[in-house]
Amino acid sequence: MCNLEGKVAVVTGSTGGIGKDIVKALAGEKIKLVLAGRRQEKLQELKNEFGGKTEILTITCDVTKKDNLKNLISKTSGVFSGIDILINGAGVSSQHPFWNQPIEDIEKMIWTNYYSYVALTRMVVPIMKQNKFGHIINITSGSVMVDPPPRNFIVYTSLKVALRAFAKGLFWEMRDFGIKVTSIFPGVTSTPLTGKLKNISEERLIQPRAVADTVVFALRQPANVCPIELAVINQQTPWTKPVIPFKQEHPQK
Repeated sequence: MCNLEGKVAVVTGSTGGIGKDIVKALAGEKIKLVLAGRRQEKLQELKNEFGGKTEILTITCDVTKKDNLKNLISKTSGVFSGIDILINGAGVSSQHPFWNQPIEDIEKMIWTNYYSYVALTRMVVPIMKQNKFGHIINITSGSVMVDPPPRNFIVYTSLKVALRAFAKGLFWEMRDFGIKVTSIFPGVTSTPLTGKLKNISEERLIQPRAVADTVVFALRQPANVCPIELAVINQQTPWTKPVIPFKQEHPQK
């Protein structure tokens, strides 16, 4: 199994429901962490909570802005000797029938859920390629396993499907350089956002820790083993209808 202690990991979306559990799990492995998020106070809370377990660098970053992503990589490289792990976890959702979905929501999903993953990966890959080691993990979505895409989620899911295709292609390009690429497909997860949804029974949700444990599982695999895709789906998820009802109102953060 791969020894993770002392590795350097950049984590986007680190202050979110799943993100915080990923940070906790990685800190437990003594991985050096670079936490990216829009709110410095939230990042500082994470550093205060888990900094006793490992070295933590916090960087304010809006993943939809290219200059913020460049700054993230530049500051990380200035503190650490390299970047061993990239965990793309930033994400936003917008749940509406397509004809009612705000254009602004669509733009935000494109920039956050797809562009930031691809752009940040592009910036990190040369560093990993030079070091002949790296692991890129994308927190994608269990919705990519549903065909056709769930109602109210067709733009969200379409972007996740594109991200899945990108990661699968990237695996074949990167594997000869010692770089792994893994996509993780969480089902509907118990987070502050889903906590505001109506008529969602707790037994149909998964806990963020299950996703975090899956991230660690992927990272721990031997050098010659790469889990390309890992789905973390609640045993009670119905496949004949959406977990979230069609007439659900769009939750506000």
